[in-house]
Amino acid sequence: MAIMGKLLIVFGLITALAGSLLWLAERSGLGGLPGDLVWRKGNLTIYIPLGLMIAASLILTLVLNVFFRR
Repeated sequence: MAIMGKLLIVFGLITALAGSLLWLAERSGLGGLPGDLVWRKGNLTIYIPLGLMIAASLILTLVLNVFFRR
């Protein structure tokens, strides 16, 4: 049971870190990358950050390959 608690804390910290990075990315101007989809209709706005997801995926892939390459 203690292992499950530790895992939940780690996943919570990772989620908080990811949220903070996304918030900082948007504030620094990375929120409007090419490929981001925004639909506005009346009072409804749907935002799908495809460009940001692709950029984050590439960066994370490179970083994880550097750290975990054997």
